[in-house]
Amino acid sequence: MKGTVALSTSQPNILIYDPNQARAYADLLRRHGYHFVFSASTRAEAKNLLPNAEVLLCWKFPVELFSECDVTALQWVQSMGAGVNDLVEYVPKHATLTRVVDQFGGQIAEYVFAYLLYLAQDIDRFRQRQTQKAWEPQAPGYLAHRTLGVAGLGSIGQEVVRKARSFDMNVYGLSFTGTRADRVDRHYFPDMWSEFVRNLDYLVLTLPLTKETQAVINRNILQSMKPESVIVNVGRGPLIVEADLVELMRAGHIRAAVLDVFEKEPLSTDSPLWSMPNVYVTPHIAAPSVPSSVGIFLLDNLHRYVARQGLLGVVNLELGY
Repeated sequence: MKGTVALSTSQPNILIYDPNQARAYADLLRRHGYHFVFSASTRAEAKNLLPNAEVLLCWKFPVELFSECDVTALQWVQSMGAGVNDLVEYVPKHATLTRVVDQFGGQIAEYVFAYLLYLAQDIDRFRQRQTQKAWEPQAPGYLAHRTLGVAGLGSIGQEVVRKARSFDMNVYGLSFTGTRADRVDRHYFPDMWSEFVRNLDYLVLTLPLTKETQAVINRNILQSMKPESVIVNVGRGPLIVEADLVELMRAGHIRAAVLDVFEKEPLSTDSPLWSMPNVYVTPHIAAPSVPSSVGIFLLDNLHRYVARQGLLGVVNLELGY
């Protein structure tokens, strides 16, 4: 991000909404040649500024403002995250919606394999024995030749697949289009969920949230998995029916669950997931959206918008991703 963007056309009015980092993003854009940049971190500020915005860059935007305000000037809405399930139904039909792509794959894949290695190597058991000063040798487990299933073969899923290859894993994939079926050893379509999960040692969810994927991991699918299998969700929380997951894990079916996303966030303090010994809870931090990384993508897309070039990450409003 050296130097400033050379803007060849008139600059748009840009509104940045983020409850915590709006000013940081605004400062970044101004340093790179954008002058008409306004920031909002509250609903009231956003309501005041939205009617004059041509471009909206946002995170956790109060979507009811799209119907409460005059948004005829709004031409482009850029989500600062990979998911847009909170925006798809509300963004005005005349505006283009885009999401961040090709930015989070490496971070999320590292998160996934940190936990897969932790569980495979049974690190917690050795730590407990260390505190007991117990010298009890036990052969650790390995990822090599185990079977990993990746549901969702977008940029994040592809990076999980790529890293799995370095551990000599068998890799299965599930996707809606099959356009990246050549990246995996076996490919499945959404009407083959039970067959897909049946022989997996690890299932990683990187799917977007759509009408087709909501609650897709339910009792029937979980029962189709091996009792010793592990599930990792770094996609969207509502992909999993949490009540079904809790019930089956309490019954000893599913060895462990690593969850970075949940049906409702923040996770309620009375959720049983917090205290289950074989559930690993993290607060949606596998790949946080921060100016130092996401800012690069935003600047690239803004330059494309001003230059009237094709935007990256355009969302199909019908498909939801």
